[in-house]
Amino acid sequence: MDFKNINEIENAVGQQRFEFFRLGACLIFILGIGAFTLLKMNGQEGGFVLAIAAMIGGYMAMNIGANDVANNVGPAVGSKAMTLLGAICIAAIFEAAGALIAGGEVVSTIKKGIINPENITDPQQFIWLMMAALLAGALWLNLATFMGAPVSTTHSIVGGVLGAGIAAGGLGIANWDKMGAIAASWVISPVLGGLIAAGILYSIKKRILYTDDMLASARRFVPWLLAAMAWAFSTYLALKGLKKIWPLDFQTAAIIGLVIATGVFWLSRPLIGKRSATLKNDREGVNTLFTIPLIFSAALLSFAHGANDVANAVGPLAAIADSIMNHGVSVKAAIPLWVMLIGALGIALGLLLFGPKLIRTVGTEITELDKSRAFCVAMAAAITVIIASQLGLPVSSTHIAVGGIFGVGFLREYLKSSYASELHLIIEHHEGEEKERLTKFLNNFQKSSVEDMEMMLKEAKANKAELGLSKKERKRLKKVYSEKLVKRSAFKKIIGAWLITVPASALLAASIFSIINAWS
Repeated sequence: MDFKNINEIENAVGQQRFEFFRLGACLIFILGIGAFTLLKMNGQEGGFVLAIAAMIGGYMAMNIGANDVANNVGPAVGSKAMTLLGAICIAAIFEAAGALIAGGEVVSTIKKGIINPENITDPQQFIWLMMAALLAGALWLNLATFMGAPVSTTHSIVGGVLGAGIAAGGLGIANWDKMGAIAASWVISPVLGGLIAAGILYSIKKRILYTDDMLASARRFVPWLLAAMAWAFSTYLALKGLKKIWPLDFQTAAIIGLVIATGVFWLSRPLIGKRSATLKNDREGVNTLFTIPLIFSAALLSFAHGANDVANAVGPLAAIADSIMNHGVSVKAAIPLWVMLIGALGIALGLLLFGPKLIRTVGTEITELDKSRAFCVAMAAAITVIIASQLGLPVSSTHIAVGGIFGVGFLREYLKSSYASELHLIIEHHEGEEKERLTKFLNNFQKSSVEDMEMMLKEAKANKAELGLSKKERKRLKKVYSEKLVKRSAFKKIIGAWLITVPASALLAASIFSIINAWS
């Protein structure tokens, strides 16, 4: 047996041990939750049911950490602004902090008002409904993570509540107007996020990257971008991340954001000037200026996500606990501290153990991200949520972030295909020696990185008399762009997963509720 085979065996054994470690850690966490809940209930009626529900809630929280948190840190990791380990640590800390500090003390028991609780009068049936919804949402998230598809945790639990609700009370229990608005968000969220991200990237390209003196342009324009980012994130956190401990209207939040943005602008101008003096006058030098803003954005997005989406795990659990303690069905339920701790710790643990797969998917497997593009995605996430909140539109943070990445990728495809079109129109009638030079050019072109492709096209445009480009070759060039900039396989997989999230979790929940109801 040679050393290569020995190394392969050792790697396989090491991977298997890590899988056992991950599964063991999850099992210990879930069983620990169950044991803690039983001790806390101390033999009270319904203690065993609450323990089972708490274990499912912990399982759901881990799946939220494994799947949903990737949207907050994936672009920063993909652009190499942060290492994977650093991103996981920052996200775990800020997710847990957001859940514990700003997760709120009261939660709506019926997520998004999609079913009418008045149609469920039996507390026992309500408990089974919530338990089925929670387990179905967790199972769907688990499957989506395994497939490498970032999906909406909110849509997962919404589908679960809808499916279990229909199984319990028939089609009339559902609020179909609310479901229509949620379905509309499948389109609104990614499109709006993509358009905003693409618009910001186009401004950066036009004002900085397409100029001769990039650093001089960056010194003028980047402080304004950072100020805009400060306003967007301050307003976003005031409206979403801190709304349960410090509720503000939009005007007040926007004014606070404006004050913070003004301070950031005047503080960043001399810092950007000093930093840019040490950088090269190229794209990489400009990208360096976005490193620290990306780290801040990842932390703030994680905090806001923890504050908002922890309810997807602890909301149904709090509803079950309230129903057991008060022997009734409530529209609002208090969230005990121990329930919130399950959500916070579960999200952090799921991220640490299973988050890297989705972080890589979001950061590297959709399109190539550098720091300026990742900055645009982060900005789009905050701005889109602000706009949607004011319009009363239900949007998904997952759909917004991934839509922003698609928007950045498709804008780059459009701009690069435009370069190819211009090149074709100028030199398409050349032949002979020009044709030979073109063949050599295309061979080198296909072996180049995406950034080198752009530079080669600019050089070809400047030296248009030396090359010729036929229609067939033009189509080939566009095909290379299309494959390089946005991976169509990732696009189809993610869109497909989005479309079936609510129906899949609804069918799972309906099946689980029917089984539980029959056994009970």
